[in-house]
Amino acid sequence: MSLFFDFSKYINENGESLAIEVVEGVIHRMKLDIPDWEKEQAIAIYVELLRFFGESLIQESEDIVPDTFIDWSKRNAAMQVSSGRKISEIAVRYPPTRDVYTEILTRISIELGLSVKENALIIKRINTMLDISLNETVIAFERLIDEAKEETQKELAALSAPVIPVKNGIVILPLIGEMDHYRANYIMEHVIPKIADMEINHVIADFSGIFTINVDVAEYLHQIGNMLQLMGIHVITTGLRPELAQIVVNSRISISAIETYPTVKKALESIK
Repeated sequence: MSLFFDFSKYINENGESLAIEVVEGVIHRMKLDIPDWEKEQAIAIYVELLRFFGESLIQESEDIVPDTFIDWSKRNAAMQVSSGRKISEIAVRYPPTRDVYTEILTRISIELGLSVKENALIIKRINTMLDISLNETVIAFERLIDEAKEETQKELAALSAPVIPVKNGIVILPLIGEMDHYRANYIMEHVIPKIADMEINHVIADFSGIFTINVDVAEYLHQIGNMLQLMGIHVITTGLRPELAQIVVNSRISISAIETYPTVKKALESIK
C-alpha cells in the first residue's frame, strides 16, 4: 500500500504535466486539430481527474468519479448536439485516450517499482473512470437529442395547424404537411383549447396543404371535428382532394355527414 501512496503523491504533484501529456498524446495519435480553448479545457479536466484518481488509489471505493468529470462529459455531449455533430466523434477518442493513459501510468508504475498486479489494478481503475465518462456522454447525448426532436416536433406541429382569423367569428384551420398521430394529437391538446377560448362560430378546416394522411389519423381528425361541433362550432372542410377523400371513405367515416367545399373561398361564401 505504501507504493500506492507514492504513486498517488506522484500523480498529485505532476497532475498538470501528465494531463498535458495525455491531451497532446491523444491529439497526436488521432491527428486532431482542435481549438486552444478546447485543449485547455481538456487539460484542466484531466488535472482534476488525475488528482481524484490518485486519491482513489488509497481509498476503499473503486467506483467513484469526480462530479466535474461527469459534468465535463455531459458538456461534451451538449456541444455535439448544439453543433449538429455525431456522438461517434467523441466516442472514437476514448480508445487512444485509454492507450495513452495505460502507457503513462505503466511508466510511472515501473519508475516507482510497483508490481504487475498493482499496475493492473491502476489500469483497471482508470478504465473504469473512462467507461463511466463515455456512458454519461452517450446518455446525455441521447437525452438531448430526444429533447431536441420533441421541440422540433412541437414547432412543426404548431406550424402545421395555425389558427387564422378571417372574419368575426370565423377562423381557418389550414392543415399543412404530413399529418401524423403526433400532429393530430397536438391539434387535440393545443389548437382546440385555443379555438375554445376565442369567440368562434365557424371553423374552416382546409386540407389542401396536406401531403399525406392515413386511416387512423383521418379518424382522429374526424373526432376533432366532432369535438368542435359539440362546442357549438360549425365545421366546414375544404381542399379534400380525391386521394384524401378515398382515405376518409376507407376509414368508414360517413362523408355525407361532412360539409365540404372545394376551396376556402367557396366555404366563406356559404357562411351567411
